[in-house]
Amino acid sequence: MKRQVVFVFVCWFNLLFSGCMVGPKYVKPTIATAPAFKEQPPESFKEVDGWKPAQPGDQTLRGKWWEIFNDQQLNSLEEELTVDNQDLKVSEARFRQARSMIRFNRSAEFPTISTSPSVVNERTSANAPYFPQQFANNGTGNYTLPFDLSYEVDLWGKIRHAVNASREEAQASAADLQTANLSLHAELAIDYFELRSADAQKQLLDDTVKAYTDALKLTQDRFSNGAAPKADVAQAQTQLDGARVADTDVTVARAQYEHAIATLIGKPPATFNISFAPQTPLKLAVIPVGLPTSLLERRPDIAATERRVAEANEQIGIARAAYFPSLTLDAAAGFEGNTIANLFNWSSRLWAVGPQMSQTIFDGGRRRAVSESATANYDGTVAAYRQATLTAFQEVEDNLAALRILEREAQQQEEGTASASESLQLFTNRYQGGVDNYLQVITAQTVLLSNQRNDIDLQRRRMDATVLLVKAIGGGWDTTQLPKL
Repeated sequence: MKRQVVFVFVCWFNLLFSGCMVGPKYVKPTIATAPAFKEQPPESFKEVDGWKPAQPGDQTLRGKWWEIFNDQQLNSLEEELTVDNQDLKVSEARFRQARSMIRFNRSAEFPTISTSPSVVNERTSANAPYFPQQFANNGTGNYTLPFDLSYEVDLWGKIRHAVNASREEAQASAADLQTANLSLHAELAIDYFELRSADAQKQLLDDTVKAYTDALKLTQDRFSNGAAPKADVAQAQTQLDGARVADTDVTVARAQYEHAIATLIGKPPATFNISFAPQTPLKLAVIPVGLPTSLLERRPDIAATERRVAEANEQIGIARAAYFPSLTLDAAAGFEGNTIANLFNWSSRLWAVGPQMSQTIFDGGRRRAVSESATANYDGTVAAYRQATLTAFQEVEDNLAALRILEREAQQQEEGTASASESLQLFTNRYQGGVDNYLQVITAQTVLLSNQRNDIDLQRRRMDATVLLVKAIGGGWDTTQLPKL
């Protein structure tokens, strides 16, 4: 009997270590990439950094990328987001959930051992149809302490494919967490720069209201002295009223951005406030973009889609393994007695051991459908991966173009603002001298205010494009930071 038991376990180990894995071997899908980005960086990048291609190991962007803007309040808000943002906590919980599935699937690599002790007292009816009748009894007692072992031999790699698939999904969830982290921090930075832009607009309009008030007083004095018609006073009053309306209106956007920031850092908007700071300088940063090929290693969303391609490949292996027979080793041992006194006697022992082979002969095409579904899912994830890379290339190109064009536009706008300021001064002097009517002054005031607001808006757009470029190149992240699971 001992020889038989040894033979069974030897066969079990031979099957365990000789099992093969069916299904395609994973090969990372090929991606069409250009040798360099089409759009060139702005001149300020070249002057400061010499514009050399950055590698994934570049240290310019690492971790707390928002610190490149040198704004202490922004840094403080970003730190609060890291700790208290609820969407970030959702992504972190999903990563932990995905990681736990690795342990769940890996448990199938080991035997399952269970026990179900029982105490049964039973009395059968004396009127039951016994044959012969003398076997009827007045009741029996039975004590059982069994231990059951069941183990599925992974002959075709189904369990190993499942473990690998859960590992790939956990890595994809880790990349999803990094994507959420990058997106939320970028959203906060953009909201903050929008708020500071609103502060600058508010300061400009406050100054404009004061200037228009002085202009109104000037026309009133000239009207009182008979040097100007009543129409000039009405025009000056209308100009002032319009500036006041714009001055009030800009506070709506500021309040909304403040509320958005409060939500991002996990605080009720009613308890949060950012002080008015129109003079805070917004500093543009130099961003090393690198080469298109390096972008594939630096975007967490691309890493997530690539990991899901690998997961879909494992699912094909699981589907194909269903075509082959499964082998399960079952064993049971324990004690059984009719009293507690003899339960543990050597003569009360029981055991059973043996393999069980099962094979589906006909299933109406179920396995074929599952296999085709897994293949289709793989094809879909490959397409999603390639589309994610195309989108990433587009985002980098878009923001490089935006920064380059906006830099030139800002220079042109500065010249336009200077010209508008000089024009206003000339028309004001001519009006005071009685050469021109007040309509010329109003026109010049309107043009100057429009140019000054454009100055502020261009600065805001350049800051937003800088943040979006950081986000587009992954914020300093790279695939080496994926956890080894």
